[in-house]
Amino acid sequence: MDWARSWKATLFSLLGDIPSHLCKLIASISIDGTSATTLIVDSNTGEPLWRPFLYNESCPDALPTVKSIAPPNHTVCSGSSTLCKLVSWWENDDPNKKSALLLHQADWLLWLLHGKLGVSDYNNALKVGYDPELESYPPWLLSQPYSQLLPSVRPPGTSIGHLKEDIRSDFGFPSDCAVCTGTTDSIAAFLAARATQPGKAVTSLGSTLAIKLLSTTRIEDARFGVYSHRLDDKWLVGGASNTGGAVLRQIFTDEQLEKLSEQIDPMEASPLDYYPLQSVGERFPVADPNMAPRLHPRPESEVEFLHGILESIARIEQAKAYNLLKELGATQVDEVFTAGGGARNEKWTKIRERVLGLPVSSAIQTEAAYGAALLALRGIHEK
Repeated sequence: MDWARSWKATLFSLLGDIPSHLCKLIASISIDGTSATTLIVDSNTGEPLWRPFLYNESCPDALPTVKSIAPPNHTVCSGSSTLCKLVSWWENDDPNKKSALLLHQADWLLWLLHGKLGVSDYNNALKVGYDPELESYPPWLLSQPYSQLLPSVRPPGTSIGHLKEDIRSDFGFPSDCAVCTGTTDSIAAFLAARATQPGKAVTSLGSTLAIKLLSTTRIEDARFGVYSHRLDDKWLVGGASNTGGAVLRQIFTDEQLEKLSEQIDPMEASPLDYYPLQSVGERFPVADPNMAPRLHPRPESEVEFLHGILESIARIEQAKAYNLLKELGATQVDEVFTAGGGARNEKWTKIRERVLGLPVSSAIQTEAAYGAALLALRGIHEK
């Protein structure tokens, strides 16, 4: 699969889907992308020099090197961190090191629109080692030979420049349409939910389970895959698990999920204890590249099987995730909003509400793209 080509094709397909009468009204664009999805590109052409490293891909070969230079339990001390992916590529003796540049998925797609190579945002740059509190890369990272590949970093929603002229003319965008720095998908989902007070949290139930809790305290602990993104003067504490909707899609069709869910009694606890994963490896609430999926015993009833999976994911969310954040010193969660496709499953929402012991509701806006649009709006106001 040529991921970079498919992302580019999808981006321009989406631009083409915008009705022409709306294109001329668009003042600013931003993009969210999956956290730690990493590209090594040519610093002159922007073309990928290597296949992209996907968000959930682990590079255990690089972990000893990263742990030897980073502070203990730093966010980068996880095999799936962006820095581990960079080090893994660097140690491959690629001949293109001198002309290489690291970009994240959102950075690269935005570059296709504005044409200025080497710009990122401090949400995407967190897992490569950027310190959003000090607003700089730390000395222990800058002293490494591969620091030359690191992009410049700006706050999310900062105007980078105008849309390239050929794109403006091809699609009918206005001449002053701005392109702004982006963010990660789970942060965009949090922004979309408009959760503004400490203690409010957003669980994104997409292909994975991502948790973001607004906290007054910054928490970082790579042992559990916990990290904090800066959000103005507060912190979005959380992590991203490999469990989630992708596991359900491996087993059930959308039609089956809908029909079987209707038959579940969400007030009845399932006795089944699973750890649903697509493949070996977990990132959060424990960073264990060797964790195996657990989906047995499988009952004869498909309704009971689905109930067990949904309830098990809810237990991971509650007992292993939100409780862990509290133990590490984050603000106590008092309300959970849900984003992503899982927000549409009412039975799952009721299961989660029972397991969490908290109010759980769908965010008014459940799509991360809405959060990216809010960032684009911020970019206009700050121009």
